[in-house]
Amino acid sequence: MTLAPLAQLAPPGPRRRSRCTPAARRPALVLVAHGSRDRTAAAEVGRLAAMVAAARPELDVRQAHLGLNAPLLPEVLAGLAGPAVLVPLLLGRGHHVNVDLPAALAAASHLDGVVAPPLGPDPLLADLLAHRLAQAGVGPGAGPVVLAAAGSRDGRAALDTEAQAALLAARLGVPVRPGYVTGAGPRVAETAARLAREHGGPVAVAAYFTAPGEFARIAADAWDGPAAAPLGAHPLLVRLVLARWTAAARLSAAR
Repeated sequence: MTLAPLAQLAPPGPRRRSRCTPAARRPALVLVAHGSRDRTAAAEVGRLAAMVAAARPELDVRQAHLGLNAPLLPEVLAGLAGPAVLVPLLLGRGHHVNVDLPAALAAASHLDGVVAPPLGPDPLLADLLAHRLAQAGVGPGAGPVVLAAAGSRDGRAALDTEAQAALLAARLGVPVRPGYVTGAGPRVAETAARLAREHGGPVAVAAYFTAPGEFARIAADAWDGPAAAPLGAHPLLVRLVLARWTAAARLSAAR
């Protein structure tokens, strides 16, 4: 398929409540994860939050989840005062980013806050995915790659995943196509089999998930080939989180 230019696929700008934010006060940075029944997922998000806080010790960094793990987002928002930026630890413009996070912020009527765009697509994620593949023994040019993603019924999320696949393909110099664990679109095994037929050689699986959990395990088990670890707590992800926070905070202050 022909991808639109990346600029056309960029996530929408931050959503802002109408109240004014004092420009001199730094907004809190609320990392919002999906939540998982796998305890290692919340622990990994906690490590990422600690790394973000260490990188910017002057910021009030909070960890929150949409479900399944504590602390839940409404509890975190209830404990805040003043401006806040919600940074979704999500990789595309699905229902959570478009609906759930703005609704949670609207329900916190005492806060003046914005929702930053999701993490993907972004060149930093291509670098991080390449690093995780290298850790699994898959270097640039080694063979085609499936970008294993959660999936969504929202077509905008699929466009974002396809854009990230294109960024990773350019980074590695090999064909990269999305495969999904849920939602619409081809499954991981289907995409891997197609890549093997069309390009030959070993097919690797890149885990396009922010933390370990059931989806990452399903993706790794779907194909008999090298499988990389999820993105996880990593300095590149810290850079991306802070970039999303900075852009959202500046836009909020300018408005």
